[in-house]
Amino acid sequence: MLQHDTTLVTFPSGATEGASAVRALVPLGARDAVGVLGLIVDTTPFHPVDHTWPDQPGDSGTVLVDGVVYPVVDAVTGAIGPDGQFALGEEIPVKRGDEAWTWQVVHLLEAVPQPEALLGANAQLRVDADRRRALSAAHTGCHVMALALNEALAERWRKPPGREDSFGRPDFDAIAMESSRMDEHASTDRYRIGKSLRKKGFDPDGLAEQLPELADRVNTRLAEWIAADARVRIEIFGGEKTARLTARREWVCELPEGTASIFCGGTHVSRLGELDALQCTLSLSEDASELVVVTVPKLL
Repeated sequence: MLQHDTTLVTFPSGATEGASAVRALVPLGARDAVGVLGLIVDTTPFHPVDHTWPDQPGDSGTVLVDGVVYPVVDAVTGAIGPDGQFALGEEIPVKRGDEAWTWQVVHLLEAVPQPEALLGANAQLRVDADRRRALSAAHTGCHVMALALNEALAERWRKPPGREDSFGRPDFDAIAMESSRMDEHASTDRYRIGKSLRKKGFDPDGLAEQLPELADRVNTRLAEWIAADARVRIEIFGGEKTARLTARREWVCELPEGTASIFCGGTHVSRLGELDALQCTLSLSEDASELVVVTVPKLL
């Protein structure tokens, strides 16, 4: 029966390196015809993809044990149930944070010839920092775009929808969000524009014709915020620098208009000034039921 405490993570503070003992190994069968091993440690800088809201991909990188470097091809959320059962990613039957389960960052290694030699050893963990930075830029871009989009669409609400963003504007991003996905190049956010949104007070009439103007407004605001070099940080509820994977975390950005915050479990740049540019495009699906926003960051 597999037993382990919930993994401690250092990625919220921006860490990309660390050391920890290997506490568990989980055979995961074949992936693309290559044997995959799940490695679990006490504390890791690796950010895993979340099974509940898989917006940011898991980190890749390396694990060094006894002079041997093992590539980490992915980092995934795993969980151990009250009866010791192990589940990985989409197989997890409960939401992240369920207190009856313990939660793990599972580092996926391929083709390990003698996995038993890893158990109990001290591992040096190193995240691919360039890929992390690109993903962080996309994730930060996603959040500041959301705030700018809320501002640009504020005049389309016929009545208060009951949910506001940090600046007191109707939170279109949170209310209409269908999905959010990011990679090293961009974030893609999809918003459902249907009967439910209309009932909440949003007026979509003429939205298609207004998209170029809305994009200009959003991009102008993004350029202003980058020029202001607003500071970005992740706050962990409780204030720890090293926290359990399941700890509640919040993205905080000190914009000229005030401090904005959005609940978030991902990674981010430390200042908007790390971006040379942030550009978004807006489009509607063919049946006009979905607004799609693609936000492309350019790092300095």
